Amino acid sequence: MTGADDRELKIAYLSDFDPSDPTLYSGGNTAMLRALQAEGNAVTVLGQSWGLAEPLRRAVLAAPEALSIRARWRLHLALARVIARGVRAELAQGRYDVLFCAYSFHALSRLSLPYPMVTAYSSDATPTIYRTSRVGQSFGSWFAPSRLLDPMIERAEARVFAGLDLALWPSDWLRDAVNARYGLDPARSRSLPWGANIDDPGAASPPPIGADRPVQILLVGRDWTAKGGWITAETVARLRAQGIDARLTVIGCTPPGEISREGLRVHPHLDKSDPAQMAVFEAAFRRAHFLLMPSFESYGFAFCEASAYGLPSLCLDTGGVPVWNGENGHRLPVGAGAGDFADLVARYVNDPAAHAALCRDARQVYEDRLNWTAWGRAASGAMRAAVNDRCRAEPR
Repeated sequence: MTGADDRELKIAYLSDFDPSDPTLYSGGNTAMLRALQAEGNAVTVLGQSWGLAEPLRRAVLAAPEALSIRARWRLHLALARVIARGVRAELAQGRYDVLFCAYSFHALSRLSLPYPMVTAYSSDATPTIYRTSRVGQSFGSWFAPSRLLDPMIERAEARVFAGLDLALWPSDWLRDAVNARYGLDPARSRSLPWGANIDDPGAASPPPIGADRPVQILLVGRDWTAKGGWITAETVARLRAQGIDARLTVIGCTPPGEISREGLRVHPHLDKSDPAQMAVFEAAFRRAHFLLMPSFESYGFAFCEASAYGLPSLCLDTGGVPVWNGENGHRLPVGAGAGDFADLVARYVNDPAAHAALCRDARQVYEDRLNWTAWGRAASGAMRAAVNDRCRAEPR
């Protein structure tokens, strides 16, 4: 291995799904690939084949999603020794500085590198941290017998993470939880926020807020209940009961029939790759005064996108949501209800200057932290430094 001060980094990109498909992992896999490429790195995407076990992978992918999404990575772990042989063989065909793995820690399990290289990883959750956190416990277990595999999964996590040269977690919450559970070196296991999965919309021009005009609330997500839709709808109802003309726009799902349709606008699905639908998406974000999503999240790209538009986010203080109190929104304590969110919105309705300042700060948070250019630059710099450190440590 040679130092990388004055040349491009040669990165092998490993994930359990093709990162060129932006519909998977909420677009995060694609965004990381593009961010690393944009920094001038030579990035090669490794295949997703399971080698001799490939027929099994295809069978799992063909199964109903509720089964496939849970069985796929567990089977990958169980078959890691077989699958890792193919990854090693593919790595041996090139000469890479870095093996970067996105989302799928199981893809690194039992992998023996064919020559020295830096190993780096990024994900917004790990199975064990998620399962034992307030976020995971809020959803419960879909298939109780899978709990029998938990000890094996945790041992695999410990083994994989201990072998990393660099772990780049998108939140302080996940960094702290992983470091505490597995005793990782904070110099190698750091937080680096992910970005918004949209092109930069440009300088924000947030709509003025006030008691004499409608207050626009936005909720984004495919699952009404998981995204806190019931609390959001009740918040809107309480505001309306107070005489505030609150209106709700929902993107990604359809509220249940018992939700009042008064002041409600629904877009069950918007494809951001389609210019016409993206225009509707953008108009909703530019029109809104708050993104209100009291959900349990390990991260949440919608919060990043809200900041890109200078839109403050209101959420619960759980997991790794990229919301900082008083900067790009507010994280209310777990247990906060519609009354608490309604009081917060009403406070800003009565203080338009404070809302305008919060909008400006939200956009600044996007420009400073929540964009993929910043992530790509920082991640590339950290990998380059790790390559140079490893090179200096190698015997001459």
